[in-house]
Amino acid sequence: MHTLRCLAILLLPLLALPAYADESLEQLVAAAPPGATVSVPAGVHAVHLKLDKPVTLVGEPGAILDGGGAGDVVRIGASNVTVRGLTLRHSGSNLTATNAGIFVERQTREVTLEDNRIEDSLFGIYLDGAANVRVAHNVIRGMRNLRVADRGDGIHLWNDTGCTIEGNDVADSRDGIYVYVSSHNTIARNVVHDVRYGVHYMYSQDNLLLDNVSRGNLAGYALMSSHHLKVLGNSSEDESSYGFLLNYIAHSEIAGNRIYRIKGQSDDAGGTIDGTEGKGLFVYLSQFNDFHDNLVADSQIGIHVTAGSEHNRLWGNHFEDNRIQVKYVQNLAQEWSAHGRGNFWSDYLGWDLDADGIGDVPFRPNDGVDVLLWKYPSARNLMSSPSVLLMRYVQRAFPVFTPPSVQDSHPLMKASPAMP
Repeated sequence: MHTLRCLAILLLPLLALPAYADESLEQLVAAAPPGATVSVPAGVHAVHLKLDKPVTLVGEPGAILDGGGAGDVVRIGASNVTVRGLTLRHSGSNLTATNAGIFVERQTREVTLEDNRIEDSLFGIYLDGAANVRVAHNVIRGMRNLRVADRGDGIHLWNDTGCTIEGNDVADSRDGIYVYVSSHNTIARNVVHDVRYGVHYMYSQDNLLLDNVSRGNLAGYALMSSHHLKVLGNSSEDESSYGFLLNYIAHSEIAGNRIYRIKGQSDDAGGTIDGTEGKGLFVYLSQFNDFHDNLVADSQIGIHVTAGSEHNRLWGNHFEDNRIQVKYVQNLAQEWSAHGRGNFWSDYLGWDLDADGIGDVPFRPNDGVDVLLWKYPSARNLMSSPSVLLMRYVQRAFPVFTPPSVQDSHPLMKASPAMP
């Protein structure tokens, strides 16, 4: 009898194990009451998990949710849900169905997604009409085996408001962070690399874009058809076409950003392909914006302004060692200074006799020959000809012949101390 009792005691843990192992993660979530915390044990869980009540899903070290290459790995259909500390991988690859590592459904509120790793997913995180969602400190990797056009975005916002997207690391997707028809959101301190556009805005307003880093993309920040954006303290490095592309942007502030080494797309011989110059700031059909205290350095073109971009104010910016500082293709003269303070130009050759830090001679980056060459690129073959040199001399000697262009009447003699 004593022997049988001892044997039963030894077998109790083994008898309890199958009951726990047979209880799937879906069953654990289904059995959890609203407001409960469900701990996901280590190991690979093949799931398409639906969270349709307020719960907190927390992964133990080594916990992996695997979608098996179909559908969404986790789909959230309730407010007050948290997903934290999990690895999620292998969503479906159907763009029409917007397959995602985590899909947050319409009308949900107060969702938190943090400290997760999302791999091999078409869309990393898709917010579909939600509000007050926090997406923070996640690592997101898209489907690198697909063509860029066939991938989803790392983090996708559609008709969302009051969301905070902060501290995420995104790569190998189509766009890193895509914001569409979404207002009053904050995109802050994210790092985006190896995508098409680092951050892409469409038809959105009253957003804050703060202290993000974009590097090694086609374009750092593609801001389109939006207004009342605050774009502050971001950096763009080593992009192949644009640092900041503004297309139909209005009433926005672009300040304190750092743009480095926008070189353009290279051909096999190491030269730049025609029409693909690297542009630090490209301003197209954008009006009533303030550009101040930005740094644009070591790029093919510092700033390119065209297509009716008027009534913008520029001051305190630092343009250093760009091959072409300004490319201005418009028929209206513009003054690029405000309140007696202009911009710093590394190729400014004026002087400051009264030592007030402001150049005594206005800075004019372009002349009529530059405009002619931009309008008719084939004329570049004549750049060193006597006729072109004569035209440049006449325009300098007789400014009345100078076409409408940009003038900085108060150029800064030194860069701001805040500039690196």
